Amino acid sequence: MPLRLTTYYPGNDIPPLPGTDTFHSTELFHIYQSTPGYSPLLIVASEDGQVVAKLLAVVRKSVRMFPPSIIRRCEIFGTGEYFTPEDRREAIFTDMLQRLTDEALRSAFLIEFRNLSNPRFAYKAFKQCRYFAVNWLRVRNSLHSVRRVEERFSSSRVRQVKKGLKNGATVHEAQSVEEVRSFARMLHNVYSSKIRRHFPSKQFFEQLEKETLRGGQSKMFIVEYRGKVIGGSVCIYSGTDVFLWFSGGMRKTYALQYPGILAVWKALDDAHARGYRHLEFMDVGLPFQRHGYREFVLRFGGKQISTRRWFRLRWEWLNNLLRWLYR
Repeated sequence: MPLRLTTYYPGNDIPPLPGTDTFHSTELFHIYQSTPGYSPLLIVASEDGQVVAKLLAVVRKSVRMFPPSIIRRCEIFGTGEYFTPEDRREAIFTDMLQRLTDEALRSAFLIEFRNLSNPRFAYKAFKQCRYFAVNWLRVRNSLHSVRRVEERFSSSRVRQVKKGLKNGATVHEAQSVEEVRSFARMLHNVYSSKIRRHFPSKQFFEQLEKETLRGGQSKMFIVEYRGKVIGGSVCIYSGTDVFLWFSGGMRKTYALQYPGILAVWKALDDAHARGYRHLEFMDVGLPFQRHGYREFVLRFGGKQISTRRWFRLRWEWLNNLLRWLYR
């Protein structure tokens, strides 16, 4: 039976689809679509009228201050979600990858596949479509083999959590749109470029609250002190794992409350209490470069795992040069 690929741009055209992978869900598609500067596309593969796979990507504007530039980049988390036996998935992905590459390069300068659960998956397909791989790092905490998440914390990290709570900070889930907006404003103001150069608009977080918080696919943890939001974190729940997407706090103004540390601690503690197996920290950097955020999260007891990201550039001459450098 021939494979049929359908590409969706407007969210209203997407029919009900199976699946539990939040990074390739209709809910995340709607979040992207409601965020200024974001343009999602969803590729659905079907056979004989049955959905066998789906792949969600988003094209967004990326602004850099130095050197000054504005480019459009396409990002994909993972390699899609499949509803077929494993031995058929690479063949299906190969067709979806070719479709995605053709579609995305019409408007995007760069395509990036990141957060791969299996870095060896579809190696031949990526090479055939002229992608190049860059070694990367993942940091994840195992939650299923400990009684308390603090067991693997450094001793100084445990003391900081206790001091932050003792000094009056409180941590809870976001309970209103107003809290979500306050959290987004705070995080935008204090977010460090050492973690991630790009930060979405407040509409991203507001739509996140509408689409996934209520359905349990995400959570926002708010750190407060005397009624003021001073820190927080955003987690995405997919399958048996949790992904900490954003976190931060006003660590200079409220040093004694340790808001950034409490935000991460609460995310880990909640995930452990709810029976998730792992929590992964997103964007911890290249393996051959010091990264402040990676050093920060490793003190929560996580382990570094080697992985890769796949890239494709629109300019063929530059793409060929990088393919040669990273061959």
